[in-house]
Amino acid sequence: MFQVNFGANDFYKQIRERGLEAAFDANLARAKDHAKTLTANGLLPFARQASDAPELETVNAAAKSICAGFKHLIVLGTGGSSLGAQAAIAIARYRADHIAGDNTVIHTPDSLCPFEMDRLLAELDPAQTHVLAISKSGTTAETLAQLLVCRDWIEKGAKPANAGDHFTFITEPGERPLRTYGEKLGSTILDHPTDVGGRFSVLTTVGMLPVAISGLSAAGFRAGAEEVCKDFTGNPANSAAVIGAALTQTLHEHAGVSQVLLMPYAEALRAFTRWHGQLWAESLGKDGLGTTPIRAIGPVDQHSQLQLFLDGPNDKFCTFITIPSLGEGPRVNAAEAKAYGLDYMAGRTIGDAVTCQSRATQETLRKKGRMVREFVIDRMSEENLGGLFVSFMLETVLTAHLMGVDAFDQPAVEEGKVLTREYLGALDS
Repeated sequence: MFQVNFGANDFYKQIRERGLEAAFDANLARAKDHAKTLTANGLLPFARQASDAPELETVNAAAKSICAGFKHLIVLGTGGSSLGAQAAIAIARYRADHIAGDNTVIHTPDSLCPFEMDRLLAELDPAQTHVLAISKSGTTAETLAQLLVCRDWIEKGAKPANAGDHFTFITEPGERPLRTYGEKLGSTILDHPTDVGGRFSVLTTVGMLPVAISGLSAAGFRAGAEEVCKDFTGNPANSAAVIGAALTQTLHEHAGVSQVLLMPYAEALRAFTRWHGQLWAESLGKDGLGTTPIRAIGPVDQHSQLQLFLDGPNDKFCTFITIPSLGEGPRVNAAEAKAYGLDYMAGRTIGDAVTCQSRATQETLRKKGRMVREFVIDRMSEENLGGLFVSFMLETVLTAHLMGVDAFDQPAVEEGKVLTREYLGALDS
């Protein structure tokens, strides 16, 4: 799985030096108490997704059918209906079968961009394309708009005997536009859990169907999440989620830390930072409260944002995710490197460089008085990513509790949705 490093003794040293020991201990006690409450109630629904649950048989069967019949899959969904799946399937591109081009290619146009939709539909063959439409409420305007466009594109371009075979739907049970549409098409419809919000849904059917289509193991993601939940339940005092929530809230309340930085040193986790950004912002930004998520990727953002992180305001809690990579990747030709005065690169691998850059960046940040923690995962696997998903979700819920806000609603967002519908309806006038 993964280990969490807060800089060992340096973490507690910084807490003491800032005079935050008492405040941190109080928040840690509150976080542990809430963790025990969550555990006593059987954990939250997003964390109770079992690796041997019966619905995974349905998920795997649906994935097998889609992969057997289509070369391309378009996933229609926005926010939590898409970001989790994007983060999960990102590791599939490094697998041998994907490099060989054996799997169904997944496209995720989660932004309702007219130019992107034009490009995507011009590029794909409608006869070889399946569409997965996801909306918990079944009323998401962006998803419904894309769906209507895609159906028209498929019927005109492919002229299928049964258009419903080109579509699968995930939405809540009950009467709602997306479900009614799917029923009339005669398409496969899978249930979105009613007790799991979109941004917490990555381990449900919402994220696991794209995972299975990508050739990854849905059971593996859930097994990793189960392992983290087991540790969370058995010893919350040592849980990364509990300590992280207590530290975040302490720094926010008493040290002016208003931003949380997530910076993986792995390109495969770029989409993970987008998923975390929505999870954190939409769950905590309420009633004038909250901390702002910042996304960065190492090493590239060492050359763009790091100057600000090091020499700008000390208002960020920095989290790194790293994978041991010494000796990994292509090796720099020793003679060529020495010929150009690059002796320090001679014979080193790309993984050597990334490992040293990550270490140097973290040490420099700590020397500048920035609070830093590091998640170290031993490999890019379904189990490790599933564990990271549930750890960050638990941390978000615990932080919301410490802040005194509801992690599961988003009242401010709804007003914009209502106005959008009004403006669209008034265009003709």
